[in-house]
Amino acid sequence: MTPESGERGVGKHGFVRDHGLLDAEQRDAGRRSIERIEEHGLRTVRMIWVDQHGVPRCKFMSAVDYISSLENGIDFSAALFNMDTANKVFTPLFAEGGGLGIPELTGFPDMVLVPDPSTFCVLPYADRSGWVVTDAYFSNGRAIPIDARRLLRQQVAAGEEMGFDFVAGLEVEFYVVRRDSDRIELDETGWPPPAPKVSVIEQGYQYLSESRLGSINHLVERMRDAYLGLGLPLRSIEDEWGPGQIEVTFEPMTGLGAADAMVLFRSATKQVAGELGMHATFMCRPGLPNFFSSGWHLHESLRDRATGKNAFTSSSASDRLSETGRRFVAGVLEHAIPMTVFTTPTINGYKRFKPYSFAPDRVTWANENRGTMMRVQGDPLEKGAHVENRLGEPAANPYLYLAANLAAGLDGVRRKLEPPPIVEADPYSADAPALPASLWEAVDALDGDAFFRETFGDSFVDFIVGAKRNEISRFLSEVTDWEMREYFEFY
Repeated sequence: MTPESGERGVGKHGFVRDHGLLDAEQRDAGRRSIERIEEHGLRTVRMIWVDQHGVPRCKFMSAVDYISSLENGIDFSAALFNMDTANKVFTPLFAEGGGLGIPELTGFPDMVLVPDPSTFCVLPYADRSGWVVTDAYFSNGRAIPIDARRLLRQQVAAGEEMGFDFVAGLEVEFYVVRRDSDRIELDETGWPPPAPKVSVIEQGYQYLSESRLGSINHLVERMRDAYLGLGLPLRSIEDEWGPGQIEVTFEPMTGLGAADAMVLFRSATKQVAGELGMHATFMCRPGLPNFFSSGWHLHESLRDRATGKNAFTSSSASDRLSETGRRFVAGVLEHAIPMTVFTTPTINGYKRFKPYSFAPDRVTWANENRGTMMRVQGDPLEKGAHVENRLGEPAANPYLYLAANLAAGLDGVRRKLEPPPIVEADPYSADAPALPASLWEAVDALDGDAFFRETFGDSFVDFIVGAKRNEISRFLSEVTDWEMREYFEFY
């Protein structure tokens, strides 16, 4: 089934080899992916590139052309870098450097996507179809500097150079609702379209109720089978707080694994729900009656590459975290405010940071306290000791969330920072810096932040700041329902 190199009109002949873009492990994974294509008789491979918003963009490629892409890559429009969450171009059209100051982006050119075959899987909910994550390159072979997955790979490599593997587990909340109709009217094709009309699938507000979760068992079983069929390390599916709100957790993964898994998990969840006439949303706080905010909690630690042991395990019966663990926490806390753009990238997400809401509202840490930003889990000397970053929303770009978090933590380890005093009681009354109250506060903090400009590069920070300020400007130009209720009759 392997095509002769150069026969297919896909990508650039010899691009991957000429630029040395796959290492030995990836080449082995590529051979195994071809074997799986033949074993399962696959006809399509969905080649995924994750954009700056964390959304998977893709082409459904023939299996033969996927195999060709292991040598040649595939062409893919780089115009997506210039598009906001409504698919609107937010930079000057056809400006030099694509309006982003990057010469190779002039004129909305194609980029070349190269599959990472270590992410290849067979989709259990799609007919004879595979799925693979790709990395983005310019046609000259240079990695695109504003590609999110590249930024996380850099931070994972930085940790490895310091002697650590990054280990992360996922705890994600989201809602599933029932679509009232699968019909799309002609006046519902806007840009963006109106939210679909929906109803509730499950009553909610009986936390961890077996009967409530069992009432949607047809959905839960389909999700379970999809996650396990994809090879995702599923730990639990739980009934959360709001109506139809579900929490899913996954076992710890290393390197880029947790971010890649988050992309696949969200994609699978939305498609499985869609097949059942439902809609799964990772929007933080839907504007529906009695709906509660959803969060994405990142469980993390570092593993010592020399010993294979957890670098956060303390060696003292009086400490819950090792020195490395405390320094990691100190770094995350120090950079938390500008980092919030990456953990909570939507305007809606800041409605979650409320006192006594089980979400943080200030930069704090504590032992086993769900109201704090960084929660230490594990007793002294415990091999599974780790910290839980409770800052994120489920809509966050996984690569940017993890990259910013890891960069901040490693900075604390590198500089031997000490965290502020741990919160012993009420984190909502602690004397600590407040988290940003809005996306625009967070964006201003990132714009002026020297650490992330040095770590991620000025071009990337300017890119994200520009995209978010465009999103904010569009939001502030809209007349909301709140304004009509507040002012229209009163004045």
